[in-house]
Amino acid sequence: MSALLRILTWTLALALVALPVVAVLNGWIGAGRWPLRTLRVGGDLQRVDAQQLRSTVLPYARSGFFAVRLEDAQAAVARLPWVEHAEVRKRWPDVLEVRIVEYKPFAQWGADRLLSEQGHVFPIGRLKVPANLPRFDVDAPAARIRDVVALYNEAGAMFAPEGQRVRTVTLDRRGSWSLVLSNGTELIVGSQEARLRLARFARLMPQLMAQKPLPLLRADLRYTNGFALSWGAETLAPPNAAGAASNALPAVAQLLPPRPRASRAASAAGDAARLRFAQANT
Repeated sequence: MSALLRILTWTLALALVALPVVAVLNGWIGAGRWPLRTLRVGGDLQRVDAQQLRSTVLPYARSGFFAVRLEDAQAAVARLPWVEHAEVRKRWPDVLEVRIVEYKPFAQWGADRLLSEQGHVFPIGRLKVPANLPRFDVDAPAARIRDVVALYNEAGAMFAPEGQRVRTVTLDRRGSWSLVLSNGTELIVGSQEARLRLARFARLMPQLMAQKPLPLLRADLRYTNGFALSWGAETLAPPNAAGAASNALPAVAQLLPPRPRASRAASAAGDAARLRFAQANT
């Protein structure tokens, strides 16, 4: 009797497992009887196209509540532009729920990619690049993302008091840095003591700009005792009728020869001396 009971128990268990599969295959609980009627979208969507999202999900929703392949639908949604993460679920009795986390662009990464606020690099494709994004041109492994973002943030804080933003950060394969500020000034930083060099230049930049009313085109910071500065031409009056007008050549500030180490107080005095020296030689 116990053997017969065990057989009946196993038969019932197998039936309970097989019956839903048979029901789906035969359409007993297919889309016609248990359709998905509502698409519910969650998340703060700014750039994902709602119509494109609907068109992507609809083919999967037609299978009905019990037959819909959630994993396939989720993978399809995740491939849409601007989608960083997607989840697709079903809610009884007729709701298909899609939750999306969009990429939030932080910077342009080279010519054809964007860097998200979460540190993920994704292709631009046909996406419209938001205005005023900084650009990071990095000829280095993706592992340097943290270093690039950190230098960008620190340099931005250094030059913010002067109303300047960091527009471009470049890191070449030798590990050499260069930046471009929002006023167009290019800063050649080099591979050593990048933060120290930027901090020293940011401290002296207001005095440099105040004493020489010309656009600063380029500053080479790769020196122990000063900077090499290339200035633009003065703004000239409009040319005469003959069109005879020319721009002055950029002036380059000279550097002081190497000097021995000094105390912090002497260092501040030396900064001022270098500034006067640069002013006198341009």
